[in-house]
Amino acid sequence: MDVVKTEQVCKEYSFGNQRLVALRDITLTVQAGEFLAIAGPSGSGKSTLLNLIGCLDTPSSGTLTINGQNVSGKTPDDLADLRARSIGFIFQTFNLLPVLTAAENVEYPLLNLKELSKAERRERVDRYLGVVGLSKHAHHRPNELSGGQRQRVAIARALATHPRIVLADEPTANLDHHTGEGILALMKDINREARTTFIFSTHDPKVMALADRLVQISDGVLSA
Repeated sequence: MDVVKTEQVCKEYSFGNQRLVALRDITLTVQAGEFLAIAGPSGSGKSTLLNLIGCLDTPSSGTLTINGQNVSGKTPDDLADLRARSIGFIFQTFNLLPVLTAAENVEYPLLNLKELSKAERRERVDRYLGVVGLSKHAHHRPNELSGGQRQRVAIARALATHPRIVLADEPTANLDHHTGEGILALMKDINREARTTFIFSTHDPKVMALADRLVQISDGVLSA
């Protein structure tokens, strides 16, 4: 089953009288359970593409389908609901809330899922902190954790909503070599065991080597 499908997607930005074409005629299909790397230099358009797939932005033209839903014409509230229920995010800067503990950071996106009780939220938090090996650090705040531990909290947070797709934007960029390898191995294990789809934007050779499929992007144009 396809969880992401783009057909001739373009993205343009306007700055006064100037027009910037960030993506040109992107056609890409991502299957459920795939471990995909989108590689390219800085400014190539890979983060823009990830933002479109993550429903943080919308295409200027073309068709984008996420988890069977065409995002064209959806309201901001519709897109927010689709993100909350279908997509998890892992960022290179972790994006944890500094005043919250690890457990509270993992629970935070679950608050948008009104059908979950407090007990069900707590069960998911405990489960996914265990998956990433941080059960003993549940009550630590981000400034009490190492970079690798903070990235593990971010992974737990991304998984807790039970997303079909996890988007990882340069997830190893701020980690040392050894820690980065451990984080990648963890994500690959989760991909194999849970069949969660992972899509990376990266220029890290380790990510490219581990991917099931690698696509390249340059000047907003995708090539297999």
